[in-house]
Amino acid sequence: MLRELRPHEGDTLLELAAGIGETGFEAAASVGETGRLITTDLSPAMLDAARRRGVELGLTNVDYRIVDAERIELDDDSVDGVLCRFGYMLMADPAAALRETRGVLRRGGRLTLTVWGSLERNPFFAIIAISLVQRGHIEPPPPPPAPGPFSMASAERTEALLRDAGFADVRTEEVPGRFVIPDVDEYLSVIADTAGPLALALRALAESERAAVKADVEDSLRRFAATLATSFPALRFARWRGDGLPGDGSCGLRYCRPPNAPAKKTSGSSMGAMRVL
Repeated sequence: MLRELRPHEGDTLLELAAGIGETGFEAAASVGETGRLITTDLSPAMLDAARRRGVELGLTNVDYRIVDAERIELDDDSVDGVLCRFGYMLMADPAAALRETRGVLRRGGRLTLTVWGSLERNPFFAIIAISLVQRGHIEPPPPPPAPGPFSMASAERTEALLRDAGFADVRTEEVPGRFVIPDVDEYLSVIADTAGPLALALRALAESERAAVKADVEDSLRRFAATLATSFPALRFARWRGDGLPGDGSCGLRYCRPPNAPAKKTSGSSMGAMRVL
């Protein structure tokens, strides 16, 4: 994401739905002390966690704000780049959020975002979801376009959202990746930290309920490996956007491989990036 965002010394960057902020914090180093990162999340608890992490890292060029991405309370043309890692897909109105994002970006600015591919191609999430649904802890997820981890799995829908927000000349490429999970406890820990609605459901379980889900997961993991040193296929979308030509409102969208992602295509989760040319 950061490679495609291409931040420069002195830039102002905005991270939406930042969670604990790790992605944006990496960008903060690129803009230097003359630049600024605005780390945002709709959840005060998540923003507090991000603030604590920023203090641990010794960052002094970061502002922390509670922001609804569908109603961004920043001036138009006020930021040089926007990051959103696995956030737009969870929003009730991603179209509004993308329009808001378009509005706050300066000419020449860029947006990088990631979304997951379909549930069928993401067994990492399917395993826990099946157990939670079968045991009555969550309702079966509504199909896209309802908000959820896989609501923007369709490249066609995502491209349409971007075009409707003011982007054009869209190009796409799927990017494979893998999760390597040493054991069931690590799997549940990662889910509890990163998987949105699934994480909330898992955290709310009583000890006995969590033990039952753990047993389901452990049994399912055996389908992927003879031991619990399991590698999950994943496919991520990376999208970036910039408006770099005077008077030109077009944009380009493609998918890019993260630095450590394998080149071989696999099924699983998805990441992507977009820029306005």
